[in-house]
Amino acid sequence: MRLPEDASESWGEMAHMVTLCYVNMSFNSIKRNESVTFKFPVSTSSLDFIRALSQHPRCGLVISHLDDSALSRQVLVEVGVHLGPRLQCLALPGSSITESSLLGLLPHLTSLQKLDLQRLDSLFMSGALLSKEEHRRQVQHALRKLQELGLSDLRYLSDLSFNRLTSCTPRLHRLSLAGCHIAFEFDPYRGCPVGLGCSALVSLRNLLSLLQKQAGSLRSLDLSRTSITPKSLCSIAQVPDLRLEELSLRGCKELMDYSIQMLCKRQNGLKMLDLSSCNELTSRTVLAVATKLKELRSLSMSQDWKITDKGLAELMALPCLKTLDLSECLHVSGADLVKGLSSPQPRAQPESLSLRNCSYIRVNCMGILLDSVMYSLSQLLGCNLKVLDLTSCVYLTDLSVRAIATYLPALVVLRLGWCKEISDWGLLGMVEPNKDCEPKDKEEDKGPSFTRTFGNMGFFQPPSMPFQEKPRLVTDEDLGAFREQEGASLLALRCLQELDLSACSKLTDTSITQVLRFPDLQRLSLSMLPEISDESLVSVAHHCRSLTTLSLNHCPQISDHGMTQALPHLKRLQHLYLAGCDAITNKTLSIIAQHCDRLKTLDVSMCKDITVQQVDYLQSHLPFLEKVQCRFVNGADFTMVL
Repeated sequence: MRLPEDASESWGEMAHMVTLCYVNMSFNSIKRNESVTFKFPVSTSSLDFIRALSQHPRCGLVISHLDDSALSRQVLVEVGVHLGPRLQCLALPGSSITESSLLGLLPHLTSLQKLDLQRLDSLFMSGALLSKEEHRRQVQHALRKLQELGLSDLRYLSDLSFNRLTSCTPRLHRLSLAGCHIAFEFDPYRGCPVGLGCSALVSLRNLLSLLQKQAGSLRSLDLSRTSITPKSLCSIAQVPDLRLEELSLRGCKELMDYSIQMLCKRQNGLKMLDLSSCNELTSRTVLAVATKLKELRSLSMSQDWKITDKGLAELMALPCLKTLDLSECLHVSGADLVKGLSSPQPRAQPESLSLRNCSYIRVNCMGILLDSVMYSLSQLLGCNLKVLDLTSCVYLTDLSVRAIATYLPALVVLRLGWCKEISDWGLLGMVEPNKDCEPKDKEEDKGPSFTRTFGNMGFFQPPSMPFQEKPRLVTDEDLGAFREQEGASLLALRCLQELDLSACSKLTDTSITQVLRFPDLQRLSLSMLPEISDESLVSVAHHCRSLTTLSLNHCPQISDHGMTQALPHLKRLQHLYLAGCDAITNKTLSIIAQHCDRLKTLDVSMCKDITVQQVDYLQSHLPFLEKVQCRFVNGADFTMVL
């Protein structure tokens, strides 16, 4: 939606004032000689902003929405004139600049270390980029220090343009070709095996040629979302003198175990390996990684559905492993992780663990095995773990929450979204009456139970499921006991910066108001909690004043009254999500305009008492507001994104 002219001028003036203040506030970073990256869209106010940045000794820019307009060309000219020798990082997302604009800028960037051209199809469509020798000499002189080159998602990248550009960057450390059309074995345009010098796409032979030339410096390669074949990966792994430390193969669905085994054998210095969404890989890959990659620090096998527990115990013997992502590995129970971490031999000390959407974990009808695993993992991981993602582990109960709060005091990120069995008792660290307080691996088998409801016929009486039982409500007497106890509640996680409790529908104001008291918390999601009210919102605002992201989608009891009391305390808020909050009206938007001048994202979709006119008003009064989602507001049946 276009704004009225007076609103656009008002936005420009405010943006100009705010950005200049931000530059002045960054002088502490300048004194420390640190490099700071600034992100902003093209606008008239960005010209003065760029000039003000000339006082920085080193900086980086992420400039969006560049095109072939006079304003965009002027922005690039100002960057070259005022920041040329100081600029270390440049990215141009969501842009459509011309070759002449970029070639006019690059010769000025003599200290550039990172250049990101992802999705800039307009540069490569003609195939003439850097076709003139004079331009290549100028760019090569400027980019002689370039270490990182991002060429992801370029539809028109070809051997010719790729060679011209990489000939200007002789000492690359990192190269990204994620999502590019690379012909690894067969040229779809010519209907024959791939040859050198293809004018329509990048060929494997050409890529191998580059790797051979820059094997001495190249340490990171991203081929995610390409059609790389097992044979092609083996060829890359065997390039002489190539010593990769980081390799991303996310979404390369044709890869097989034997190619990863060859990779691990020939590139055994890998420190980061991303094999997410490689659906054909099995536990043979896990064993190869555990056996060969002794320096590995980060491993992602998310959505590798054939992975089982086999090999995970050996994986825990990698002493340098810090990050492990097994999300959506449906056959992983975690039991072998416990086994590996319990080994007396030198073992991994993970700082980040994701078991998100491991919803088919082998459990009995009461979920006791899962709690036992989480109890053991929490004890073994101890003070090292900083990030734990258990989203949609649907059998997780209050016992696991108490174990996390007791044994993982260093957690910075905790995600428990959609763990619907978690209740107030778990967050408070208390034992619900008539509940066991220790995990059991097995329950006594008493055999089948029968009833005589139907005469002499016997029927199995199915055990009660956990979601069929409602927890006893916490009383004032229970809260008195909670205030006298130490530890075990979520309050013990004093370092938390991100917490996700989305769709934990048993939570109420009782626990939220008592335990969500984290001065350093930055991101919080309480979406889809039907029992929380304004009382929780106001309490969070008073005790978590560092929040930059707050999600309250589909919380029907959150109202204007609570927002009026809460928002004055949330001065740092940048992203606010209120979709489906039926009690929110235009009054809340007025409060946001008054108190949330840093807001970048707002979602008020399906709020029936919010009008488009008030959204327009808000957009004109918040200088950094980039995106407003207001689908179906005021009962309208349309989608609008500002």
